[in-house]
Amino acid sequence: MSNSTYRPDWQPECAGSEFACRVMTGVDGGHDGMTKKTAPLEKTAASGVKRPRLTVDDYVQGVLAGDRMLLSRAITLIESNSPKHMVLAQQVLQKLLPHTGNSIRVGITGVPGAGKSTFIEALGSKLCGRGHKVAVLAVDPSSSITKGSILGDKTRMENLSKEPNAFIRPSPSSCTLGGVTKKSRETLLLCEAAGYDIILVETVGVGQSEITVRSMVDFFLLVVLTGAGDELQGMKKGVMEIADAILINKADGDNKQKAQMVKVEYERILHYLRQATEGWQTRAHTCSSLTGEGIDDLWHVIEKFKETVTVSGVFTSRRKKQTLAWVYSMVEENLHNRFYQNERVRECRSHIDEEVGEGKISATMAMQRLLAAYEE
Repeated sequence: MSNSTYRPDWQPECAGSEFACRVMTGVDGGHDGMTKKTAPLEKTAASGVKRPRLTVDDYVQGVLAGDRMLLSRAITLIESNSPKHMVLAQQVLQKLLPHTGNSIRVGITGVPGAGKSTFIEALGSKLCGRGHKVAVLAVDPSSSITKGSILGDKTRMENLSKEPNAFIRPSPSSCTLGGVTKKSRETLLLCEAAGYDIILVETVGVGQSEITVRSMVDFFLLVVLTGAGDELQGMKKGVMEIADAILINKADGDNKQKAQMVKVEYERILHYLRQATEGWQTRAHTCSSLTGEGIDDLWHVIEKFKETVTVSGVFTSRRKKQTLAWVYSMVEENLHNRFYQNERVRECRSHIDEEVGEGKISATMAMQRLLAAYEE
């Protein structure tokens, strides 16, 4: 693994029961190998090894300096569900907030096997070569049974992971709608504060639920395949309606002519759909992640998109709406959690479940009794 995405001496800030991972014992110290003797030490639950405890300012200064090790630790802190870590994480985020927002956020989705990771590696490598700093937030599907994830994006993007201006952060989807972790938006902000001017969000690709991704990015790209036979009939219409561009990938070799035919079909369908972004016409494009053909053309499309919607004011307006929607989605999530963690509700549920299961009370009556228990 490259140092741009993984460090063997890294220990998670919040190792313990909050994380579905086990980290091997490493060494104390910062990214330069020097131990911070003046900082207070804490013992990690995973290994028992003592290491420097980072303060809010340590995190903030490290992220702003572009230290990828500290950025990784800050993201781990953000992802923790521990109440004490959540307080610290919000303090860090609040101080970094003025340094966010200076990027183009691109969501990339598509059916499994469409070549999203290969495309991202080809695009990211080109952008890094031009001096851009590219962060890839790759969301891996979590098992609904074990709740675990493979988190293999750093191995699938081996060349990009070697780029000094690239940062790849795989995260488990945790079975959330759209395949996006609950903390993905905050992770995105941390990457912006670290100076990454292009954020690529790769998602699982699960159809209409990708509206979740649309709510956190500026430009939404749908990657599709050629030669599938029924790709147009099988693709969810809802995803096409929120895409700012459709990319027919793997347009090389024998597939090149087929890709052009599929492009024409998508263009025909897009003609009848309403615009995903006001003032912007969604078009279909082709590319080959293998040869690189069409990659530059697509990036020019994204640049043109940003220029167009910035002038019209849609860019700023969308981000404001997204932030407000994020606020209220978190309110709903917290109310949901408070309801089911309420002691009286939990006591009531054991009786409700039995009575509903045996058909003794209706679903509506069960709901009313649960709400009454919560409001007591």
